[in-house]
Amino acid sequence: MNTPKKKFERRKQRVRTALKKSANDKLRLSVFRSGKHIYAQVIDDVKGVTVAAASTLDKEIRNSLNCSSNSDAATVVGKTVAERAVKSGVEEVIFDRGGYIYHGRVKALADAAREAGLKF
Repeated sequence: MNTPKKKFERRKQRVRTALKKSANDKLRLSVFRSGKHIYAQVIDDVKGVTVAAASTLDKEIRNSLNCSSNSDAATVVGKTVAERAVKSGVEEVIFDRGGYIYHGRVKALADAAREAGLKF
């Protein structure tokens, strides 16, 4: 029986496999969203390190938000993670949406990261 959790994990694995085939050693902008928060990381899979990260739990982001689980919060997180990545010398990444549909908070985060200077 396919439960929603199993379907999500299969979709996530399918997305990650496709990304690794077409990544050409680019860094990966990974998104995780929960019911209350959203997190983003720029990950170097070759070295196994996180280059830049941001979430709605960061003090500077948390203080500027009314709600941490909406598209406005995702926009702030996307902008912040992109600024931190560009500051550390990353210009081009590949977007890993995980098992999430490219819609709503995930799309808002991606659009904000593009506007702040990341290319994907």
